[in-house]
Amino acid sequence: MLDSFLTFINQHTPDLKHQPTLLAVSGGIDSVVMTHLFHNLGLQAGIAHCNFGLRGEESDGDEAFVRELAAQCNFPFFVTRPDVKGAAKSGSVSTQMAARELRYAWFEKVRAESGYEWIATAHHANDSLETLLLNLARGTGPAGLTGIAPVNGKVIRPLLFSNRAEVSKYAAENGIRWREDRTNETDDYHRNKIRHYVIPVLAELNPSLETTFNATSERLRAGNALLEAYLQKWKEQIIKHENDTIRIPIGELLSSSEPNYRLWTILQDFGFQYSQISGILSVLDGIPGRRFFSPTHALLIDREYLILKAKSGAPDHEELIIEGPDATFDWQGERFILSACPAGKSLHFDRSTIMVDADRLKFPLTLRKWRQGDSFQPFGMAGKRKKVSDLLIDNKIDRFRKEKTAVLVNGNGDIIWVVGIRADERFKLSDTSQSAIMISLNPGETKMV
Repeated sequence: MLDSFLTFINQHTPDLKHQPTLLAVSGGIDSVVMTHLFHNLGLQAGIAHCNFGLRGEESDGDEAFVRELAAQCNFPFFVTRPDVKGAAKSGSVSTQMAARELRYAWFEKVRAESGYEWIATAHHANDSLETLLLNLARGTGPAGLTGIAPVNGKVIRPLLFSNRAEVSKYAAENGIRWREDRTNETDDYHRNKIRHYVIPVLAELNPSLETTFNATSERLRAGNALLEAYLQKWKEQIIKHENDTIRIPIGELLSSSEPNYRLWTILQDFGFQYSQISGILSVLDGIPGRRFFSPTHALLIDREYLILKAKSGAPDHEELIIEGPDATFDWQGERFILSACPAGKSLHFDRSTIMVDADRLKFPLTLRKWRQGDSFQPFGMAGKRKKVSDLLIDNKIDRFRKEKTAVLVNGNGDIIWVVGIRADERFKLSDTSQSAIMISLNPGETKMV
């Protein structure tokens, strides 16, 4: 087993001989065998043990055993005793899930603070097969069918080449002692049911189940890597990032093969479920404005794009009072600057900066969200009024941007600027203007509207 172990780590982590590894050791047979393999090969390592206290004296006995094992191997020993039940309650998750999250977070903390390059867990081929079957039962994409990866970030699984029988045989041949967790023999956990009832049936059909699975897993992992590389390139070509939104062109999505799966590969990173994808695609030819939600994001169906935006945890300002002509302030993540300047002879109007006749302003000004019924005289349309709502429709402003659109209002109630879209004709500079005020939105940046 030593030779197979060395071959495996040389294939997946060739620098392991020169880089220290933090071993996650529970005291069970798998992690104890892994510890002996590291020690027998003279690899640099430390031992980390989590005592969750869920089995009373047995948990404390596990800690004492692992502490002694670390001393025998002359490995540094790290231990933590987190409140897993409290974490499960506060996070509204199962005790098992809370323990996993606490365990890996602590392993990474010890690794980073104590100078270890890797975290090694003692998962073997049986664990990987059980993971695949659990994922299959719960529902999964291609990545969930690849089992456990040999390397995932800073976490390595150096026993994946072996199976439970080989680990047990090595322990027996080398007189290795370990601690038995009695919960492994119960059917309290889904993984144990897979282990006790499903895998034995599969092994009857294929006595070389673990070997076959390892080969299949490698092929699936390679195929999934190629698929992910292809989709990543495709996403980079079609997705458009504009300010705080992500835009997915509907036409390009629908003209591609397997649009359901393609859209899911984009949205899954933002908390959307595959079950939502069909519903989203089914309304793309309907009236724009439908929205779909994940726990963290909202997706808007617009005319030409699916528009993705993070939910805001902070309430937006309803209005802001501007007392004088020289002011700098932030409004909903954007910077506004008002500054007095000579009028000159130029008429300066664009979508991010306007210059207005200072004599026509009556302070204080008000910056607020637009409201139904707001109207103004658009620049270039002297004497003609237009509703702000119609302006937004004409400019094809999507619902997300409508919700953020602001108007700058004069002290007498007239709208000076539909911010970032169009200024009012009545406040423009003329050849007779004596002084001006420049109002800039995110000065120095290009704003797309």
